[in-house]
Amino acid sequence: MPDFLTPEQRSAHMGKIRRADTKPEIVVRQLLHRLGYRFRLQWKPAPGRPDIAFPGRRKVIYVHGCFWHQHEGCKLARVPETRSLFWEEKFKRNKARDARDLAQAERDGWMTLVVWECETRHEQSLERRLIDFVGPRNKSHSAATLDLA
Repeated sequence: MPDFLTPEQRSAHMGKIRRADTKPEIVVRQLLHRLGYRFRLQWKPAPGRPDIAFPGRRKVIYVHGCFWHQHEGCKLARVPETRSLFWEEKFKRNKARDARDLAQAERDGWMTLVVWECETRHEQSLERRLIDFVGPRNKSHSAATLDLA
């Protein structure tokens, strides 16, 4: 975000940023759907209300924005120069919440996967990672696909 915005403009800009249905999340969802997987969105019964859940498989996927969740070593995870103390505290709280949610999900018997925003730019490696994590598709879907070929 450019430094020449007034505080009101910056506030309006930040207010438009969504918690759900972000571009990285949509990329992951579309890829999973194209691969034949079906899932739940923002599933409240799982810890941390994961972005994508497979209740029958006890697996959840959290899609993290590199900026908001401060992806270690990623160029998208920079701390803004203005109000840097505010942002450092905000990111610290976000990371603590992420760690708490992942730990709780795993204690509750869920397998977890974190997909970072920057990883959504590499579709082939992301596809392999998602298939490896989620596992085989539903047999009825695979059979239907084979019948169409």
